[in-house]
Amino acid sequence: MLDDFMTRAVLAGVGVAVAAAPLGSFVVWRRMAYFGDATAHAAILGVALSLALQMSIFAGAMAVALVMALTVTVLTGRGYAMDTLLGVLAHSALAFGLVAVSFLSGVRIDLMAYLFGDILAVSRSDLAVIWGGAALVAGLMAWRWSALLTSTLSEELAYASGIDPKREQLILTVALAIKVAVAIKVVGVLLIAAMLIIPAAAARPLSRTPEQMALTAGAIGGLSAILGLQSAYVLDTPAGPSIVCVTALVFLGTSVFRSLRN
Repeated sequence: MLDDFMTRAVLAGVGVAVAAAPLGSFVVWRRMAYFGDATAHAAILGVALSLALQMSIFAGAMAVALVMALTVTVLTGRGYAMDTLLGVLAHSALAFGLVAVSFLSGVRIDLMAYLFGDILAVSRSDLAVIWGGAALVAGLMAWRWSALLTSTLSEELAYASGIDPKREQLILTVALAIKVAVAIKVVGVLLIAAMLIIPAAAARPLSRTPEQMALTAGAIGGLSAILGLQSAYVLDTPAGPSIVCVTALVFLGTSVFRSLRN
């Protein structure tokens, strides 16, 4: 079954959706959209370092994404506004990554594949990495779900309950870095934030509880991956952007539904 490239692409898309659903919900609740974007942009520098050091691209992208996320967490509140800091770091990391790639001699690299994804070229080993990362992210979210919800709702309530909000922020940071490394092959660094935010935002009007929102976001992301791939096949369009377009249409539909219901 895995010999068919389209089957591998569908499984990869669903795997990314599984990883993105609970994490994307917290990104929406905490208003961390730009944080996710900055972490994703840093991953291209990780790709360059991985190729230069002849190491796993997954490991390199995750390491640099994690360093970026931790740097933002440490520097926040130390004289810079959050949006300014994220803007500087995100675009600087992307620019340095692209420049670093240009210095790699004897290495053939398709930058478009890393910027916008190449889901149709996903291999069996890529599938193992994607689903392994998705399982790890889902496990982290399930393990700390209650504590993450409490610290998201109120830091004072978290401290009163014996929960350290900074520790929960660190767990989210690690999960975000894993998700970025997992999704880079599927939708690319420029569209990773879209797969984090749009399915969760689309699920919000349809959900009454946090758990229901995370599950609905996973369903929307998985369905969007399948329909996006089918659309790309029929219309001969780029697969990664097609998946994001489908999620955007679903978001539009749920927004209209919310307006009519209100």
